[in-house]
Amino acid sequence: MSKLPILSGKQLCAILSKIGYSIDHQTGSHIILRNDNPPHRRLTVPDHREIAKGTLRSIIRQAGLSLNQFAELL
Repeated sequence: MSKLPILSGKQLCAILSKIGYSIDHQTGSHIILRNDNPPHRRLTVPDHREIAKGTLRSIIRQAGLSLNQFAELL
């Protein structure tokens, strides 16, 4: 995968729900996701219309995914 897609915060939450993340709560414009399966990870996703490329890459890395695995989830 050479390019990251342009995603909104809601779209990213829907993609991450496919691998077991669910919305725990929202504080302001940040959505907190929690994974109940080990390892218990928390992710913070900005609820913006367009997530910056660096932020998206960081969230993918924190979720424990490679860019290719993320591309398959799209």
